[in-house]
Amino acid sequence: MSRFTQRHLDPGSRLGEILFGLIMVLTVTLTAGLTVTEGRAGVRHLLLAAIGSNVAWGIIDAVMYIMNCMIVRRGKLRLVEAVQHTSDPGAAMHLVQDALEPELQELLPPEEAQAIGRSVVKHITGAHITKKILTKEDLYGAIACFWLVFVSCLPAALPFLIFSQPSLALRISNFLSIAALFYVGQKWAQYARRNRLTVGLAMVAVGLALVGVAILLGG
Repeated sequence: MSRFTQRHLDPGSRLGEILFGLIMVLTVTLTAGLTVTEGRAGVRHLLLAAIGSNVAWGIIDAVMYIMNCMIVRRGKLRLVEAVQHTSDPGAAMHLVQDALEPELQELLPPEEAQAIGRSVVKHITGAHITKKILTKEDLYGAIACFWLVFVSCLPAALPFLIFSQPSLALRISNFLSIAALFYVGQKWAQYARRNRLTVGLAMVAVGLALVGVAILLGG
């Protein structure tokens, strides 16, 4: 599954999905921990809350990923159709330049940006497009989103399978979730080439702040 998610999601998206899953499980377990009963029934309650919330949000996130893919693809199709239907080369060039990544254009001299734009216009003009609404790659990406959100809750759910006291299991679960936030921050720092300790601690702070906001606003 690691290779599968790497193939279908970029590093930033993978880390974002894991972060989202950790924030969700912390929000649910902390909220449920305020009213949970003692004993095995309470432990089972917290376990179901931890796993069930991330299954639900994993499904929601997967559906949103598919919807986003469809919207982005439709935008690209509209660009191709607009370029192919215009008879004004200047208008076609303007459409393409508006669609190109602004960051890419900022890195290039104006003449090179113009050359890339002309190349894209030439390619689009002769391109044959298929109006697919959904592709298997979209489905694979959605599965990767679901998997990352779901798997991020497993360390937090593990203590509820081992310990019989909800309060103890909850404390260990929260510790593991916070440690996972720190680990995600370190991986993010490695990807962005920043200080791992600083970013790890910042990720913990941001994650806990977002959990606090979610709980204060009703979870």
